[in-house]
Amino acid sequence: MSDQPASGELFGIPYNFEKPSLRGLLSSYWQPGEEMLVKKEFGVGYTLNLANWRSWIVVAVIGALLYQERSGEDDEDVETEDDEDEPVEVVVD
Repeated sequence: MSDQPASGELFGIPYNFEKPSLRGLLSSYWQPGEEMLVKKEFGVGYTLNLANWRSWIVVAVIGALLYQERSGEDDEDVETEDDEDEPVEVVVD
């Protein structure tokens, strides 16, 4: 075994590589009374605390941006098909 710790902080960012339990993984996303970001049960960094109302705003904004990006791809494909049929004028000096 190595002498390195399985959990701690590095440059202010928490990490935890101890074997997690399923209950611990689920409870790490729902911590009433805590801030919007909480330490991850397993891995490096922070995760959203879904018990905080601000986290749901972040999830809604991300969902809206993904929806807008996906719906915008269909519109761009239609416009590029029309542009390919038109002749292109090239001016050479």
